[in-house]
Amino acid sequence: MKRSIALSAVLAVAGFTAAPAASAGADNPHASSGAYVALGDSLAAGYQPGLGDNKTGGYVGGVYANLRDKYRGAKLVNLACSGETSTGMIADGRCTYPDGQSQLEAAVDLIRFQKGKVRLITLNIGANDVQRCVKGGAVDMPCVQAGLTAVARNLPQITTAVRAAAGAQTQIVVLNYYNPFLAAWAAGNPQLAQLSTMLQGQLNASISYAAKAADAKVADVATAFRSTDWTPTASGVPTNVAAICALTWMCSKTDIHANDAGYALMASTVNPLVVGPIRPATASVG
Repeated sequence: MKRSIALSAVLAVAGFTAAPAASAGADNPHASSGAYVALGDSLAAGYQPGLGDNKTGGYVGGVYANLRDKYRGAKLVNLACSGETSTGMIADGRCTYPDGQSQLEAAVDLIRFQKGKVRLITLNIGANDVQRCVKGGAVDMPCVQAGLTAVARNLPQITTAVRAAAGAQTQIVVLNYYNPFLAAWAAGNPQLAQLSTMLQGQLNASISYAAKAADAKVADVATAFRSTDWTPTASGVPTNVAAICALTWMCSKTDIHANDAGYALMASTVNPLVVGPIRPATASVG
């Protein structure tokens, strides 16, 4: 069943949700208004097991806090949808938006409406196309290949549509993914952990290609989470396995989502890519 997203939460009566007071001082040369639009799946929605979505928290919250330091009065709109796939983001997704739009359609309309005011767009999508294919410690390879094919087809369409709506000056950052299935090593299934590393590489390669197609930057979450580092720690656990256990709920709750530390690390991969003012602010938003 689709979940309804109120019109006021998306457009805020043709503006954006008011930002908290900015920490930047009046003498900050980067201080100006603008907007941050977050797109994607449950990671962008800030999901935590038992708590649900937190669209002003998660990694988006960390990125937003950094943006407000650069652009005083920046606003946030988070259109992310938990459980969304790349196919659903384009059409007939899990969440409903005004006038029955998909997440991509809603984003494009919003960005066009606010053109010249959107300073940053972040996107993470694609994991749900493939993660459903791992069940009971086994991988359904035809399912995975179909999912990877969908991502390779859909993601360039998504990124180029967002770029066309935003224009050349808006910063777009696409996040790649950490590998939650490394936790299989700790559960006694090292074969699945090794296989998942290869499949993660294929997914992230498609993400990198799609980002390049739209002149967007890639936030390398996979490297930040040490996803391919099999070096043993002092306890003998591989570094990448120890990282996934420390930064997600996978080892403690069998839940793929990042915990607070993981979301903070994700934000830290995005924030260095958000550069200083690339043009004068055109107008206040709101």
